[in-house]
Amino acid sequence: MTEREKMLSGARYDPGDPELADARNACKALCQQFNQLAYRDMEAACAALNQALPHAGQGFWMEPPFWCDYGWNLTAGKNLYMNHGCVVLDAGGVTFGDNVQVGPLCGFHTSGHPLDAEERARGLEYAYPIHVGSSVWIGAGVQVMPGVTIGDGAVIAGGSVVTRDIPAGVLAAGVPCRPIRPITEADRMLP
Repeated sequence: MTEREKMLSGARYDPGDPELADARNACKALCQQFNQLAYRDMEAACAALNQALPHAGQGFWMEPPFWCDYGWNLTAGKNLYMNHGCVVLDAGGVTFGDNVQVGPLCGFHTSGHPLDAEERARGLEYAYPIHVGSSVWIGAGVQVMPGVTIGDGAVIAGGSVVTRDIPAGVLAAGVPCRPIRPITEADRMLP
């Protein structure tokens, strides 16, 4: 298996592999171009962002600065919005459903490192996919860890660290993040 194949399968892989390093560098150059051009030359900024994220759906926008590792491993439905300072480490694949809103300074981290010090010293990583359902709201400063699924319609309170799956239709909060209560009809009347 190539290092890319290992990465995509969830096996330990070497992120220093030249193919992976070149792909990351190309994506980061496009992110840097987007970050520098946004609000000054929107046409060029959008072109860079569209090139960096070829699998993002219609109506997506990332407020700068925005960073991701590969871009081609991020898939989004329509109307994804990410506020300032978001980071997507998409080695394991990150999927967003439709109508997802992400607050500022959030991170989606598919990559992790072995617990064993010798394995870490060898520079190996693993990457597990993250799935975010449709109509999810993720508050400011939330960090989503490798292998997590967040169900449709969930709300993740600001500052949470999501280390486990969160079911659909719940308000979840905390470190580690856990479901607090279902979102109900009564919530429609709240500000």
